[in-house]
Amino acid sequence: MAINKKEIIENYPLPVYSYRIIVNGNETMSFSEVSGLEIDHDHVLYRHGFSWITGDHLIRGQRKPIKVTLKRGLVKKRNDLYNWIKSGDKKDIRIELCDEAGLAAVSWDISRALPFKMDAPSFSASTNDIAIESLDLVAHDLRITHNE
Repeated sequence: MAINKKEIIENYPLPVYSYRIIVNGNETMSFSEVSGLEIDHDHVLYRHGFSWITGDHLIRGQRKPIKVTLKRGLVKKRNDLYNWIKSGDKKDIRIELCDEAGLAAVSWDISRALPFKMDAPSFSASTNDIAIESLDLVAHDLRITHNE
């Protein structure tokens, strides 16, 4: 159990609600949810002529595509996601998980993200939920940096 504030800051997990998203190094965008920040590989079971003695070998195969989903509330006169998917441009995205001081503690750098799907909100007259739009991206690379 932590005794003082410094130990709490150093040893307790960071909350997931304090983050920022920077597109192309200069444009900060707000999203209510980010998912798909994962590095995943296929696995291959390799058998050779002496497998009956040494056993099978499990090796890592090709990396699976990086698919990231960004969700946010729909706001009047904000059409930057629609313009992005129309243009088909690849952009670099940085997602920073911030500490209590607002400084980046962990960051995920997504390189050359290409939008391939945009979802409009679901409409229903029987609810008062906010309208959420989402954008699905496929990226070339994902790097994770733990800042000091």
